[in-house]
Amino acid sequence: MADVDRVLDRLAAFEPTGLPFLSIYIDARPDNTGRDHWQPIVRKELGERAKTYGRRTAAREDFDADAQRALEWLERAPRASADGIVVFACTGAGIFETLQLDVPLDATEVYAAPRPHLYPLARVVDRYRRYAVAVTDTSLARIFVVALGHLEARGEVSSPKLRRTDVGGWAQARYQRHVDEHRAEHTREVVEALERIVREERIDHVALAGNEAAMALLRSQLTKTLAPLVTELPGVTVDTPDSEILRETLGIMPDQDARGDAERVARMYDAYRTGGLAIVGLAGTRAALENGQVHELLLVASPDRLEGAAGAAVADELVTKARQTDARVTFIDDAALLAEAGGVGALLRYRLHRRPA
Repeated sequence: MADVDRVLDRLAAFEPTGLPFLSIYIDARPDNTGRDHWQPIVRKELGERAKTYGRRTAAREDFDADAQRALEWLERAPRASADGIVVFACTGAGIFETLQLDVPLDATEVYAAPRPHLYPLARVVDRYRRYAVAVTDTSLARIFVVALGHLEARGEVSSPKLRRTDVGGWAQARYQRHVDEHRAEHTREVVEALERIVREERIDHVALAGNEAAMALLRSQLTKTLAPLVTELPGVTVDTPDSEILRETLGIMPDQDARGDAERVARMYDAYRTGGLAIVGLAGTRAALENGQVHELLLVASPDRLEGAAGAAVADELVTKARQTDARVTFIDDAALLAEAGGVGALLRYRLHRRPA
């Protein structure tokens, strides 16, 4: 994720040079026979784009140099396990960036334009949003962050195991109180660790799993900040292998994301109706991005559903401006949610108050 964010931020700041900028997106998933089919598609698309620059022009020379370098890298460098591959190249600006992803892209596509085409990459970042996972019992918690389909360990919270005894009488009651306090303290440490990760890594979903005793304690200690972010993950324990934890969380997060998107859009409309920190529609959102007001851009996932013509170009423009101003970009899959806004709106950091005439 850090590499992807770095590339997005660097390319969002790119100023056109008048020469072609090549953006290649590859869905590298093999077919049912285990074969890749993207190589001939990329070569064909590069050839078609090259024709548009004529035969002996500076733009054609730069495009050919970019295409050749990209093809040479694609022949030797990508790892076989990558499901998505991205190449950005602009010889005139000294740029050659590559990314290999553990998650797929929607299609294999080639773009040649004055600026890098960032929309598909930003779409992937949003689709596979960063979220936290905590798997716990009453003495051990394993904490992870999932980013772009990859499970990253964030450490453990561990405490000595204490068991209830059958001593009886006053001694047993005192010992059981000690066990309860010990488990409660362990749970507090888990909650504190999760809150820190949520805050520092700007996470808005947390998957929790564990045995019933540990989950009951967690439910009772979740803070007001953490509780709305939580989804419980059944059938997973601290002994579950990492690969299975990842598979289980990837299975439930799409539904959670859809609910989160609906809530965001509703919050945007509510704030806009009351004159609050929100704007709807292309013109207002574009102006707010130019002013650096946007906290979160809400954009329909299908560019052709944007108001007006040239939806793909406008979507790319909005995404680029959002990255330039450190605004979060959230793509809304259900186009109906943003239909009344023309496919785009934003939650704002602040409002601009006009002075009375």
